[in-house]
Order: sequence, then C-alpha cells, then structure tokens
Amino acid sequence: MAFGAAMLLVLGAAAAFVYLRLRLDLDDRVDASLRSRVAAAADTGRTPTLAGVALEDPEESFAQLISPAGQVLATVGTLRGPALTGAQTVAAGTRPLWAEADLPGVDGRVRLLARSPTSGLRSEPSAVVVVVGQSLRDRDEALAGVVTSFALGGSVALVLASGIGYLLATAGLAPVEAMRRRAREVSLLEGDEGLPLPAARDEIRRLGETLNEMLARLRGAYERESRFVADASHELRTPIAIIKTELEGALQAGDCPEVVRVALGAAVEECDRLAQLAEDLLVVARAADGQLPVRAEYLGADRLLAGLRDRFADRAERDGRVIRTEAEDGLLVWADPLRMRQVLGNLVDNALRHGDGEITVVARQVSGGVEIDVADCGPGFPAEFVPRAFERFARGDRARSSDGVGLGLAIVAAVASAHGGAASLVEGPRTVVRIRIPNAS
Repeated sequence: MAFGAAMLLVLGAAAAFVYLRLRLDLDDRVDASLRSRVAAAADTGRTPTLAGVALEDPEESFAQLISPAGQVLATVGTLRGPALTGAQTVAAGTRPLWAEADLPGVDGRVRLLARSPTSGLRSEPSAVVVVVGQSLRDRDEALAGVVTSFALGGSVALVLASGIGYLLATAGLAPVEAMRRRAREVSLLEGDEGLPLPAARDEIRRLGETLNEMLARLRGAYERESRFVADASHELRTPIAIIKTELEGALQAGDCPEVVRVALGAAVEECDRLAQLAEDLLVVARAADGQLPVRAEYLGADRLLAGLRDRFADRAERDGRVIRTEAEDGLLVWADPLRMRQVLGNLVDNALRHGDGEITVVARQVSGGVEIDVADCGPGFPAEFVPRAFERFARGDRARSSDGVGLGLAIVAAVASAHGGAASLVEGPRTVVRIRIPNAS
C-alpha cells in the first residue's frame, strides 16, 4: 500500500508536469501563429488589408479589421460580428491586446490578438485595429487526450507496478517468512534445528544468525536446568530412602517415649513427601527432554481403579471422605501401569488435599481411546488459574496456603502426552480433571 501510494504520487506529479509543459508549448505555438498573422495584416501600411493573412481552418481561425468606432471593416473566416468590444477596441489602439473569448461562428474558445498598425506611435492617430484569432479546441483536445492517457495508462502502470512491487517485497521477505514458520516449531530440545538462513549475506541473514545464537544460549541454559533437576531428583532418592529406613527402624524398636515416636512418625511422612517430590521432579525433567519412558500394556480399568481406591482408602477414611470408582466391564487401557498409578495417585492426592466431599474416578470408552475423570465436590479452580493449570509449579490461591509445590497437574499432563493423549479441566459444578489415553496404534 505504501509503495502504491508513492507510485500514485509520482505518476500524479509526472502527469501534472507533462500537462503544464504541453499546455505552455501549445499556447506558445498559438501565440506565435497569431503574431505572424497580425503582422501580415498590420505591416502593410497605414491602410491594413487582410489579403496576406492565411488561415489554416476558417471555422477555427479568423482575421478582422475594426474601426475605432467598433465597425467591422473586413473579415476573413466564419466569425459573425465584431471580435472586440468597444473598450477592447480602444485599448488595442494604443497597445497589443491579448484575450480569450467565446465568439459566434468559431468552434471552441478563441484566443485573439488585436493591435493597431500605429500601436506605440502616440503621435499618429489610430485608423484601424487588426484582430486575429485562433480556436483553442485542438489545444484542449490534445490536453484532454494527455489527461485520458495518464488516467488509463497511469492506472494500468500503478496496478502493474504495485503487483511487481508486491512480488518483489514477497520475494525479499521470503526468508523472514521461513524464519517465522520455523520459529513456531522450534524448541529448546537438544538437536533441534535453528532458524533457516538466506543465502544472501544481508541484514536478514545477520538477524537470523543473531536469533540462532540467542536460541543456542537459551537451549544451553534450559539443558543445564533440566540436567540439574534430573540429577538432583535422582541423587535425592537414595539418601531419602536410607533416612526413611532408619526412621522406620527406630519406630519399630519401640523403646522410645511417645513424644519421640510422634516425631519419628512425622519425619517418616516427610520422607515420603520428599521421595514423591524427587520422583515428580525426575518425571518432569524427563518429560521436558522428551525422554519420559512409557512401557505400555493392556490394563484392566476396573483393577486399575480398584487398586487406586484401596491405596487411598485409609487416608480418605481418616479425612471422612469417600472414594468411588466406576469402570465399564472389560474396559482395557493401553498404558504404562507405573505411570498410570502415578498420574491417578496425583489426582486423588490433589482431591484429598484441596477438594471436598466424595471423590469419583470414572473410566469409559470413547472414540479412539479411553477417558478417565477424577472429580470431587470442591470449589473448583480459580478462573485465572485454568489457562496455566498444567504448567510446572503453577498453584492456585487456595493451594498456595497448603503444602503442595504445583507439580501434580504438570505430571498428569506430561504422562498423558507421553502416551499420545492429553489432560484437561472440565467446566461444571464439580472439580473434574480428565485424562484421555488413545488406543494402541
């Protein structure tokens, strides 16, 4: 659009210049012709005649002799009546008079020149005024043709130039478009290609090189962070397991005061939490690197959910909660048993921590796979939390006051994605998290 507007201004300026220049040249030619004609009549002596005046077209030009009183003495051409008014006749007696007028008998507007043979000689009286005129129709038609030509040709030229400019701009920006398409797919995983670079060593190539360097720095920082999380979570599991074993041994000894037993029991629970956190961090790190292992097999949905219910039955009973499971008879889930127990355990744990009322876990067959819903009667997720619910360390306002770290739903999404499925929140009166696991391909 900017190029088209600039072309329009250039063409408009060129048309105006050509129009004005052509009009000036045509006017000069008309004026020169009028001077030669009036000279042919006026320079014949004190009694001018029109015998030597040659007209190109009698319908478009004329010559006339007018007395000082305004009487027409002689006429050549088709002009009817005097060419000058009384005032113009008087003025032409003392100096050359140029004028334009519409005169009867002459086609188009007329440019005329009038002067007396004695013009400029004030000592001699003016006996007659010579008037010659030329129609400006040919000039006006030529100018109109120029305007029409520029209007038509300029429009075509503007369209062609804009089209060519668009193609050139598209070709020039093709490397930028290639970078944009690649940028939508680029990730921070190791081995992922950077942005494509054009062959020309211009500003666009330098921009691509700079962006690739920035991606390399980000990828390095991301890889260091992932390695740190994976290494830290892996190394923590062994000392946590040892501490838990020692604490459980001290509890089983039974020769310590009640206060110490309570403290040891609390320490064992914290060890369980640390172990779970380390495992969660390891899962998140592997999922981020695309290396989360999945060993899928056919699992009976009823047995999977029954085991989940039994696993949390004591904890639910202590909290005065009920866990209810539903699964279609013979329903099979193509999934990793370890990962599914981890995912469903995280969801039930979240429901026990942050939810309320009865917890229901329902598995059903859908087109292309299996859906598992974990729901409770809690207040649901805050609206501002829903878009980032499955991000790492994302926590709602209510969860911030609890002892969670915001990895539960992130692990759910990571495991579902590793199986080729997805996790989502379902809007409704209850708090529902849905996992979709596709069938075996």
